Amino acid sequence: MNPDTTTLRRARVGVFGAFATSGFVMGAWAAALPSVDARLGLGEARLGTVLLLVQIIGLATMVLAGRLADRHTTRNVLRWTGPASQLLLVAPALAPDFAALLICGALYGVGVGFTEVGLNAHSVELERYYRRPVISSFHGFWSLGGALAGALTALGLTLGLGSQSMLIVAAVVAAAAFALCTRPLLPPPGQNAGGSGGAPAPAVSIGAILLAAMFLLGLGGHLIESGAIDWANLHAARVLDADDALAPLSYTVFACAMTVFRLLGDPIRGRLGPGRTLVWAGWAATLGYALVLASGSFGGIALAWTGWILAGCGIAIMVPVLFSAIGEAGGSPSNIALISMSGSTGLLLGPAAIGYIAEATGLTGGLMVPALLAAFIAIAGPITLRRLLNRTTPDDADRNAEATLVR
Repeated sequence: MNPDTTTLRRARVGVFGAFATSGFVMGAWAAALPSVDARLGLGEARLGTVLLLVQIIGLATMVLAGRLADRHTTRNVLRWTGPASQLLLVAPALAPDFAALLICGALYGVGVGFTEVGLNAHSVELERYYRRPVISSFHGFWSLGGALAGALTALGLTLGLGSQSMLIVAAVVAAAAFALCTRPLLPPPGQNAGGSGGAPAPAVSIGAILLAAMFLLGLGGHLIESGAIDWANLHAARVLDADDALAPLSYTVFACAMTVFRLLGDPIRGRLGPGRTLVWAGWAATLGYALVLASGSFGGIALAWTGWILAGCGIAIMVPVLFSAIGEAGGSPSNIALISMSGSTGLLLGPAAIGYIAEATGLTGGLMVPALLAAFIAIAGPITLRRLLNRTTPDDADRNAEATLVR
């Protein structure tokens, strides 16, 4: 039987809370890095090693997380691993030296892998219950959680609170909040209401070529995002000669635009459909980067900010569309984990790829990489989604649609 409206809404509120909690933990970790660096005297190289280790371990863990979700459902994986993953934020806070921090960073990376796969896969399952777009707004709440963590960290440091104590409190509160938020989660569509364990209904097989294409689209989307995360402020400072007060606002306007459009992305996708939404998102990001590149010759910081706003609007919707398409095609949590893995890979490779090209050609040349990738997604993305969503026979499509009505 289909869950009633109240049950469905409680589940959606729970997913909102879990995404916001996860974003809060990630934001608290990022905001605490300067104090961890100062406390342990790390320096850029050793701090970079820790961050790289978190990404690599998280990436490797996503494979295991997807397989566990295939077997035991995303709801159970989130309930079993989610609170512990949030609590792992305590580990870096207590590390007494660099060697211990490496171990703690690896543990934190395991938590990141389980949480990202579990949340993204479960959001896809919930969207199948709703039978309309709901995923993008979850990502918007993740961004809001990260922003809240940064603001509270800044406030705490201003009031003289210690960074270690704030991280410990944040980890404990986040673990409790995550446990509370995952209580109303639903089993996958197609599983009986009473089934607390066991595997969900078998997923539709998706060909390796289509999965590889979706991975590449996800990789490209996150490489485009990394261009703004890592280089927006540097472009303002180095290329546009913006002063110290204005340069950091480049990433700020990008992040604000991306958060707003993540919250608004579901109605847009519901109206346009996944293919046309990806076309719009890709060309908006392409135009945004084009304005940023042009700002070095004319327009200055104002034109660059306009470009970063446009880029943020487009990038905000790209990855949620990919997650949703995998779910609509009947993919398994392991299939959805591929998109999460593409994100970690893109954020891992993006800064280095752009940096090496920028070293040889200048930062303007380096930022041409995400601009070209955005155009590629606008062209290749809709073709891939069309093949993914149209590859089933009419009978298969009917069975998949009926499965969404069964709890």
